[in-house]
Amino acid sequence: MSIFERAPRLLFIDSGLGGLTVLRAARQAVPEADVRLIADDAGFPYGARSEAGLISRLLELVEPAVRHFAPDCIVLACNTASTIALQALRESVAVPIVGTVPAVKPAAALTRSGLVSVLATPATVTRDYTRALIDRFGSGVRFTLAGAPSLAALAEAHASGEAVDDEAIAREIAPCFVDDGGAKTDVVVLGCTHYPLLLDKLDALAPWPVVWLDPAPAVARRIANVLANVGHIVGVGAKHGSGEIQFTSGLSPSPALLQLLQSHHLTLSPFEAAFAA
Repeated sequence: MSIFERAPRLLFIDSGLGGLTVLRAARQAVPEADVRLIADDAGFPYGARSEAGLISRLLELVEPAVRHFAPDCIVLACNTASTIALQALRESVAVPIVGTVPAVKPAAALTRSGLVSVLATPATVTRDYTRALIDRFGSGVRFTLAGAPSLAALAEAHASGEAVDDEAIAREIAPCFVDDGGAKTDVVVLGCTHYPLLLDKLDALAPWPVVWLDPAPAVARRIANVLANVGHIVGVGAKHGSGEIQFTSGLSPSPALLQLLQSHHLTLSPFEAAFAA
């Protein structure tokens, strides 16, 4: 069977459940795709790793997955990983790779107050890549870089059905909200794929309404374009393609998490390789 006679295959990589937010958008753009999500929860959080260590770990995940799954496109569904390892992965495997980076350009076009915040992990907000995006696309807009050390972990817990402390979430997002002489932040870029898992709480805990800018729809459009460029006719499937998720820790999901995975048309599959956390 040629590549054009089967459903496209998408391989997603993330440090945990954040990849679900990008996968959900990709399902809307390419519903017929067969997908595999490697949730590297044993490696969470990626921001705590050295650049060389993270690149090495991602190569150990991606290279065997490419051999066994033969994806048509790899989606690096993590901002931190994308700002560090995207080039190394592209040099290692002959498969198109779509990264996830903060949506600085659309935020600059969307703001009316001229005050935009990028809410991300400390690792992402300190990267030269992020600052280069702002220098290139954020002219005329004041950007606040807000590094949230615990928000991704809170999102993981919330998605797993655990109770999370609203005050802890409020502390994490507080630096995003700037009031400068009556001009207030009106757009917050979600610079970590985990954060949309908390969107209901972000809205409820915000001191004033803002646009929470999720990059997932733009990433999904890029995925569809990549697949079209290699010859797939995308977005024509009547049903969702197959889907599986592999936790590198061997996690046994809670009932709440199992329900979330089922809503994304994902079944649990064992992960064969073993990694030290």
